[in-house]
Amino acid sequence: MARHSRRESFSDTAASTVCPDTDLLWPFGKLDGLDKDEIRETAYEIFFAACRSSPGFGGRTALTFYSKHNGGDNEGDGVGGGGGSSKGSGFGSLGRKEVVTTPTSRVKRALGLKMLKRSPSRRMTTASGAASAPSSPGNGSSIGGGSSGHVSPGAGFLTVPPSRPRRPLTSAEIMRQQMRVTEQGDTRLRKTLTRTLVGQTGKRAETIILPLELLRHVKTSEFSEVHEYQIWQRRQLKVIEAGLLLHPSIPLEKTNNFAMRLREVIRQSETKPVDTGKNSETMATLCNVVISLACRNTNTTASDVCHWADGYPLNIHLYVALLQSIFDVRDETLVLDEIDELLELMKKTWSMLGITRPVHNLCFTWVLFHQYIVTSQMEPDLLGASHAMLAEVANDAKKSDREALYVKLLTSTLASMQGWTEKRLLSYHDYFQRGNVGLIENLLPLALSSSRIVGEDVTISQGSSQEKGDVKLVDSSGERVDYYIRASIKNAFSKVTENMKDNVSETEEGEEAAKMLLQLAKETEDLALRERECFSPILKRWYSVAAGVASVSLHQCYGSVLMQYLAGRSSITKETVEVLQTAGKLEKVLVQMVAEDSEECEDGGKGLVREMVPYEVESIILRLLKQWIDEKLKTVQECLSRAKEAETWNPKSKSEPYAQSAGELMKLANDAIAEFFEVPIGITEDLVHDLAEGLEQLFQEYTTFVASCGEFETELHPYASSSHKMQQRLKVRKAFKESHTMHCLRRRSQQPQRRRLRHLRRPPPTSLHEPRHPTPLHSPQHSTLPKLSAPLPQQIPRSKP
Repeated sequence: MARHSRRESFSDTAASTVCPDTDLLWPFGKLDGLDKDEIRETAYEIFFAACRSSPGFGGRTALTFYSKHNGGDNEGDGVGGGGGSSKGSGFGSLGRKEVVTTPTSRVKRALGLKMLKRSPSRRMTTASGAASAPSSPGNGSSIGGGSSGHVSPGAGFLTVPPSRPRRPLTSAEIMRQQMRVTEQGDTRLRKTLTRTLVGQTGKRAETIILPLELLRHVKTSEFSEVHEYQIWQRRQLKVIEAGLLLHPSIPLEKTNNFAMRLREVIRQSETKPVDTGKNSETMATLCNVVISLACRNTNTTASDVCHWADGYPLNIHLYVALLQSIFDVRDETLVLDEIDELLELMKKTWSMLGITRPVHNLCFTWVLFHQYIVTSQMEPDLLGASHAMLAEVANDAKKSDREALYVKLLTSTLASMQGWTEKRLLSYHDYFQRGNVGLIENLLPLALSSSRIVGEDVTISQGSSQEKGDVKLVDSSGERVDYYIRASIKNAFSKVTENMKDNVSETEEGEEAAKMLLQLAKETEDLALRERECFSPILKRWYSVAAGVASVSLHQCYGSVLMQYLAGRSSITKETVEVLQTAGKLEKVLVQMVAEDSEECEDGGKGLVREMVPYEVESIILRLLKQWIDEKLKTVQECLSRAKEAETWNPKSKSEPYAQSAGELMKLANDAIAEFFEVPIGITEDLVHDLAEGLEQLFQEYTTFVASCGEFETELHPYASSSHKMQQRLKVRKAFKESHTMHCLRRRSQQPQRRRLRHLRRPPPTSLHEPRHPTPLHSPQHSTLPKLSAPLPQQIPRSKP
């Protein structure tokens, strides 16, 4: 009978569930009521029931098992399908063999996993049935002669006494040990299935409601304690509740009478165990409602196919528990050599769990990836195997006949894997150091493949037919790597500035802030060098200008901080000049890195250089210096204005027969000139003329105003006579001061700049940024200042009254 179409809507409960002890999101939905151990035990019961006709499970040959999945899907297509076509390793093609003495795993070769065998011996068991630990070396020692990183706590009880004769383990025994099932529980399961299915060897697995059959045939006497039986019975009822009421494969109406009666029976079992005797009315009711609910199809009519474990997410939880048994319980970083046989046997559960090959490939990919994470990322081969399985997932994602459940699983699974990988790639400076930087080489391909599959899936789903809707996407691996580099650089730069940020923001004056900027420039250059040495050689395999992009990002990050520092600073200081000159040096280093990394690019790196907005250090210094000159001239102008309004024009003293404002003006001018030449940059002739001409105009205005005082009449101005005399003295003093000022300017301009500005001399410009330097004042061919013909007098002679 053909299977019904699965429902297209299901509960979306996986979004916020995180796997224990990891930051990896669980993509398969949350399963309430059943813990991890209960799921594992139930999965083993389903596995044993599905494989009951296989060698080692009670049957003589694997050929008696019947399932529709053994037809088209048993050809071994797909890496993780356990096709069984390898030499002596699979039950599908060589069903007569119970044990393979020389395994050659086709799955391991395809996934790039190492074989664990170092000798022809396989796992051995004693004649009495006590099995050795499920580790591939027959002598029970760990791989490599020493203990491995992750050892299961239950591995010790499986030690084989060396004096007892041993035989190879069957796949059934290996699976029991891997699933951590006790011999008592395994024996009880075998006896129950034998009593239940006597004379029904060819009965299909999907027609059996396993938990109901177990409740009917397992008695209290088969347990050592009554409490143990009650726990076991409670688990079977919870599985029935999860499969038929909470997560049914076929949508269930709220008014369904069978569902309401089943809820009542389960609720009563919480206070009193269910009587499973032959004459029990409760058991009869339970059997009736369970069979009625499990045998429904999409048309609500009865069917011989039972749907009690194929509802999402119960079926995925059970199947993932089976897939996790392929990892050695003694060292969970290792995959068993018998993986081909085990996967082939697991395929027989597909009909009961509603698993298809695309769903299997997706779950197997995630199991490998999850195991890499839970084992502390110690085995890169697991990550490589997961990446290899993504190729199968990509092929499945391109098919047009995908079910809604598969599309949902595909999206959530790849989102989980991509989220974990991108969390590290977006901050690879934090997660990877010199010792483990090589892990990026394994992690990056997986992230790119996941991103590519998700993108293709979205594109394909938009079309209604293969001819019309499918659009082939352009490979955007380079863009993703570019995104990772820029994001990680910004995160690393933010970490560097975090400790400095508070200090810089709390500093009112520029001295402490300047120290922070200077230290930040050094840290930025160190970060650029570490990026070029450690990460860029690996990232260049996917993105040729990886180092150039990192340099551009650092240039932008530091430039943003620099602009914040300069905002609101209208005057120039030694600290500001030092910060700007250090920024210029950093800019040259970063530009040089971009140029070296872009030699092989078609445009020679011009595109990246255009992203680097120049700091324009020279123009900023010139602008700040001109603003400083304007401020100084403004100060002198304010002093002049006050003199015009409030000066009494009385001589300060007999020894200083001039107004107080004249002394203030000269003091301001001298201070401005002294501070001007203290600025640690190359002073140009234009700047000197700007300052000298500004002062000259102000003094000319002052003397003109003083001279105008003599035009008033004496009777109106009692101090006119004295003002006239002071005017004459000021003219003489003005001439002296002007000559003295010009002499100082010329003398300072003729001093060797090398001695005063040696530590601030700019390096020669690069070819990418060629700043224009104005001609310095001390160039003799451009000096236009007049020379004094005679030495200046030391003191101005007083005029006699």
